[in-house]
Amino acid sequence: MRAEIESIVSDIKQAVSLLRRHLDWDQSVRELDRLNAAAEDPSLWNDPAEAQRLMKERQRLETAITGIRALEQGLQDNIELIAMGEEEGDAEVVTEAENAIRALEKDVAERQIETLLSGEADANDTYVEIHSGAGGTESQDWASMLLRMYMRWGERAKMKVEMLEHNSGEEAGIKSATILLKGHNAYGKMKVESGVHRLVRISPYDSQARRHTSFASVWVYPVVDDSIEVDVNEGDVRIDTYRASGAGGQHVNTTDSAVRITHLATGIVVQCQSERSQHKNRATAWNMLRARLYEEELKKREEKANAEAASKTDIGWGHQIRSYVLQPYQMVKDLRTGVESTAPQDVLDGGIDGFIEAALAQRVFGGDVEVTDVD
Repeated sequence: MRAEIESIVSDIKQAVSLLRRHLDWDQSVRELDRLNAAAEDPSLWNDPAEAQRLMKERQRLETAITGIRALEQGLQDNIELIAMGEEEGDAEVVTEAENAIRALEKDVAERQIETLLSGEADANDTYVEIHSGAGGTESQDWASMLLRMYMRWGERAKMKVEMLEHNSGEEAGIKSATILLKGHNAYGKMKVESGVHRLVRISPYDSQARRHTSFASVWVYPVVDDSIEVDVNEGDVRIDTYRASGAGGQHVNTTDSAVRITHLATGIVVQCQSERSQHKNRATAWNMLRARLYEEELKKREEKANAEAASKTDIGWGHQIRSYVLQPYQMVKDLRTGVESTAPQDVLDGGIDGFIEAALAQRVFGGDVEVTDVD
């Protein structure tokens, strides 16, 4: 077997081993057997909601297990074909088997990404909240650049992008903004973007053209669908209304239609001004609050919850997840995974998939993520 194919075979075997480990193979096989038996019970549909939940879980496990088994069998079959072709001097058989192994390499890569997006709320739509850090206009401009980056990413991913809240800076940029991204696996992909983002550049607002460092924070939380129950009592919150304003401070309307809700126990604040109707903004803000509280619960279940919470405590040095350097050189580097890009303009135009995939892989597989350049 040629060295190139041996390397691909080794990579596939390692990837399959990681997929098995993430799935908790033996436990999942036993659970699928149990669910298959339960599906044969005629009384299952006496409780339609429970039946649907069971069948959904059964389908998930069956797809994952059969997929891994197919990868393993396909790899073994083609390794044997190569050995047979080499022994008999049949170059055509060897070439076909090698091409099949290359196809398996692509298949396992796609399956890994699917595995990374198997969390409880990963398939949901998502809110993306951006806040400028200390530094006035410079940080506010940086926050607006991040807002544009995520909106462009959403458009690239064929998602629907909605602006829910936009708080303009005094001179330029934004103090804060919240957008809603609607699309398959929107939260699953975007959740790794939560944290502080650092920009280094020659400031366009500095008459002496000095280099500035700016910070902005990003917070991502899933839209809560009807299958998820989050109870919030009105007595646990403070609701404020205010006049919505757009870019440059222009009033969107002359009534107090914008709504801000503060959850007193946690200090979580959400706000919405996208509609002229206070009633609609209030309903959206309530949904956002339920989503934030649900996201807090999800965080508690993650091993890195403490580190993630710390990343939001201070929008500044020591808490950033990614650095974007425009001068004196051009580099975007994710400080969690080590993944780099030397094309920051493409990144700022929404080209962040490489960073997202690496961060997801690190969450799922720990130290077994390969560090690559995303260019």
